[in-house]
Amino acid sequence: MKIGVFLPIGNNGWLISTTSPQYMPSFELNRDVTLKAEKFGFDFALSMIKLRGFGGQSQYWDHNLESFTLMAGLAAVTTRIKLFASVAVLTIPPPVIARMAATIDSISKGRFGVNIVSGWQKAEYVQMGIWPGEDYFAKRYEYCSEYVQVMKDLWSTGKSDFKGDFFQMEDCRVSPTPPGKIDIISAGQSNRGMKFAADYADYNFISAGGINDVSQVSQHTDRLIAANEAAGADCKAMLLMMIIADETDEAAMAKWQHYVEGTDLDALAWRDAQAGADVKAEAHSTVGRMVRSDRVPTNMLRLIGSYETIAKHMDELAAIRGLEGVMLTFDDFLIGMEQFGTRIQPLMKSRQDVLAAA
Repeated sequence: MKIGVFLPIGNNGWLISTTSPQYMPSFELNRDVTLKAEKFGFDFALSMIKLRGFGGQSQYWDHNLESFTLMAGLAAVTTRIKLFASVAVLTIPPPVIARMAATIDSISKGRFGVNIVSGWQKAEYVQMGIWPGEDYFAKRYEYCSEYVQVMKDLWSTGKSDFKGDFFQMEDCRVSPTPPGKIDIISAGQSNRGMKFAADYADYNFISAGGINDVSQVSQHTDRLIAANEAAGADCKAMLLMMIIADETDEAAMAKWQHYVEGTDLDALAWRDAQAGADVKAEAHSTVGRMVRSDRVPTNMLRLIGSYETIAKHMDELAAIRGLEGVMLTFDDFLIGMEQFGTRIQPLMKSRQDVLAAA
């Protein structure tokens, strides 16, 4: 099972709480997390793109670095781990991102990939005057399909004359082209989003909820398997999840309860109002899951417990059909990465090959 880390590019990571660890994003923090990931044999690191936060007392995600420039810096200080940057497709034309990706691929010596963000949060784009209108919600995967096709044309041949509904290229050029394949990731959770992933992406992030309930993951991997079969594709599923660990199950759960007590309800309300703008969103979609989530600091799957408990659940995840890997977040990234690398991973049967190689 592949393991990656979802870098803390936004303040306070992935806990919408005033009692969770409070910190600002910085290159130094993300560098240290990525170097730990490389040291412990992680397969990849990915940074999101977020252009406007949720506010509230915690100022959740009001402070963010930019994804591509961050990953260019990380490419220069790492040697093995694969790096993915995220692009909000409404903000930068595909030929520019194709050239940026080829540049970082050169810096990293072939260790780079691109995460496609179709855009669910209207306020990110309204603030810059580039929101295309409410009908974009229904067309965003068609937009992303053309976007990725333009990039793939440029990476493979250095030239594109693509003509579509959203993009028209006229002898568009990018050179030098990357010597190897640049992987594409998508995070679409809806059935339409998974179809896009099967058609155009190498990996698709899936989400689940609850605490220590790995059994629900297979319903989402099964949907991607069905999308792959329909498309004749082989897009791999990656699960987004959080780890909160301690010496005992009780101590770890006490941490979680402390974070729950500080849940930033104002930030959640703002997030949910943004999610509600897509009135036709599918229940499985990212925004559909948001508006139905409990009032807790995160709605992703949480593994909470002792190092032994978490290792056991990680091995259970590794056995799920169609799950290629996981992308981890932590309540405290530097401490959490160290716990995972020194206390959890050595107990995982599914990672013994990584430990042997190290």
